[in-house]
Amino acid sequence: MQKIILASQSSRRKQLLQWAEVPFDVIIKKIDESYPQHLTPHDVAIHVAKNKALAIKFSQGDSVPILSADTIVVLNEEIIGKPINRDDAIEILSKLSGKKHSVITGVCILFNKKEIIFADTTEVEFHDLSMEQIIFYVDKYNPYDKAGAYAIQEWIGVVGIRSINGDFYNVMGLPVSRVVKELNKLNYS
Repeated sequence: MQKIILASQSSRRKQLLQWAEVPFDVIIKKIDESYPQHLTPHDVAIHVAKNKALAIKFSQGDSVPILSADTIVVLNEEIIGKPINRDDAIEILSKLSGKKHSVITGVCILFNKKEIIFADTTEVEFHDLSMEQIIFYVDKYNPYDKAGAYAIQEWIGVVGIRSINGDFYNVMGLPVSRVVKELNKLNYS
């Protein structure tokens, strides 16, 4: 597989592409991640992912596939973003404790005139988490760059998750097996 551009600074997305042996360079442009309020959570993830890819396309052109993604957490139709501080992270994890929520990753791949856009959803259910567990996790792992204030591959995922239904790697930030299949369809050189 030829090299792609990853329009993301997420260390988890980088790791997943490395595990899949997809060569890539990282190029990011700061974008406005706001979205029209009428969009469904599914469409919000796609909207933000597409804007990330378009920002790179405008500066880099079409010679290399551009991959971008955006992951959101949804609880009872409420989109839960990244925590703004320690108290917010504790509040978010307290909301998720003992409940099922959805993790939606919107993906955009741009190459030449082709545009591949999709979103993958994984259902995650936490055990009831004690306040001591939540505080321990927040203070030790600083989950401030993570939607829903957690990373499934960290301590909280190992001890706190009751079940998942869907792609584990989607919860990490990229449904990598589907991404690889879509990249293989492009036949780029």
